[in-house]
Formats: sequence, structure tokens, C-alpha cells
Amino acid sequence: MSLDRVRHVYGIVLDAIVVVLMAAIAIEVTIGVVYRAIGQSLSWYDEVAVILLAWLTFYGSALAALKRAHIGFPGIVNSLAPRARLPVVILGKLIVIGFIALVGWIGYSVLDVLATDYLISLPKVSVAWTQSVIPISCAMFILAELLNLPSTLRAARGLESAAASNLAEHLH
Repeated sequence: MSLDRVRHVYGIVLDAIVVVLMAAIAIEVTIGVVYRAIGQSLSWYDEVAVILLAWLTFYGSALAALKRAHIGFPGIVNSLAPRARLPVVILGKLIVIGFIALVGWIGYSVLDVLATDYLISLPKVSVAWTQSVIPISCAMFILAELLNLPSTLRAARGLESAAASNLAEHLH
């Protein structure tokens, strides 16, 4: 299977995860509003809504990484001499991947600490399970960055002046 095909399938998986989470939060919030309107507030509504929003944010960031939709500064790289662009792009990718790896590692390391904690409104649900989104989504984010890396490096390596605008698509 080609890298482009893997990237496409991975995009479908991330799209599905984000759509399911968006639907879940919409349904959960709607149910919570209806119950509050009839005077029967759900004890777990707020806590679950916060968790779903966090999951949507983390998994959505991996999807944004795959689609190169994060904020970038392509103008800075484009303004560099062509020989300097590739090292700057590589350094930028190393910094991003390193930072996300650090967040994922820290997120994973606290799961043991949280193993004995449970949600207040749903005492059978472990906080560690809800926080597992951090290392999982960080790994997914890094995979997205790695899947984009070959095309980003090709764009940076082949830059002269006419192709500079194409690099902007690969830097965020």
C-alpha cells in the first residue's frame, strides 16, 4: 500500500473518530438540556460533556495535523535562502514531534497515578481511562506528522522561487 493510500485511510479513520465524538457531544448536550428543562437534571451531564469536549479537541488535533490545518509560519521559511529552507523545515518538524512526544509521555506516565481515581458522577469510570486520550492522541498526531513528512521534505528540498507558495501547504 502506498504512503498516500495509508494517509488517506488514516484520514478516514480520524474523520470517523471526530464525527462520532461530535455526534456524541451533541446528543449528550441535547439530552442534558431536555432533562434540565423538565426539572430532572442529570448528575453526570457536565462531567461527561467536559470529557467529550477534551477528547474531541485531542483527536481533532491529530486530524488537523494530518490535514496540515494547524497554524504555521510559511512566510518565514519562504523568505529564507533556498539552501536554508530544508534545515529549518526539518528543525521545525523535530520540535513539533518532540514536543508532542513529551506531552504524550507525560500523559502516559500520569495514568498510573490516576488509576485509583474515578469520576465523581460516574464512580465506576476510571479517570485514567478518560485521560488515556492524551498519550493515544499524541501518538496519532505524531503518526500524522510522519505521514506528511515526505511530501513536506520534497516541497522544502525542491523550492526555488516559483515553488515557494507550495511549501506553505506543507508547513502547517
